[in-house]
Amino acid sequence: MKSISFLLVFLFSISLKAQELPKGFVYLDNIIPTVKVELRYFSNNNFIGKPIDGYRSDCIITTTTTAKALKKVQEELADKNLGLKIFDAYRPQKAVKHFVKWAKVLDDTLMKQTYYPKVRKSKLFKQGYIASLSGHSRGSSVDLTIVNLETNKELDMGSIYDFFGSESHPSYTGITKDQQENRMLLRKIMIKHGFNPYKNEWWHFTIRNEPFPKTYFNFEVN
Repeated sequence: MKSISFLLVFLFSISLKAQELPKGFVYLDNIIPTVKVELRYFSNNNFIGKPIDGYRSDCIITTTTTAKALKKVQEELADKNLGLKIFDAYRPQKAVKHFVKWAKVLDDTLMKQTYYPKVRKSKLFKQGYIASLSGHSRGSSVDLTIVNLETNKELDMGSIYDFFGSESHPSYTGITKDQQENRMLLRKIMIKHGFNPYKNEWWHFTIRNEPFPKTYFNFEVN
């Protein structure tokens, strides 16, 4: 009896949670229950080294259009015993402001050796690594990779997620053949299912014909 009551409460909480999102947005695990998540900005494991403003829960939010397209990607990858792992999707504008504020504090370089060893922090704006607006805040951009479902390990893409440098460019040639093939696998399958790639980051894709092309949302990831 207790297990039934717990299940009803759990299902109700999911329903209530979804209803709180703006129209046109969904929690991705409601569409793709098998998707793997490592929301880096909810943790200390990111280029700043601390949780980012606006991330209050380890969950992924996207526009409904994006979620449906990602489901098709996940289904195709499953045939190869592979799956998606999401690092970030919808990003509140307050998180972007956190990035901007951090970038102006030049002596805060806690994660420099891991994420931007070759880039001076004073150049992050000029070189386009930090901006005052992000397509993620429109809800239709995702940062992701592919994992092997047998080993639960990420495919080797030749650089870590969010690395600031040319090594992260999809076309970067200073990586192995296997790493290049892994990048191209991700790129091809995302393009096939309606996403546009970003020339400077192998992990970043935006759905074509995004539903909110000029709206930057600020509700929290919760």
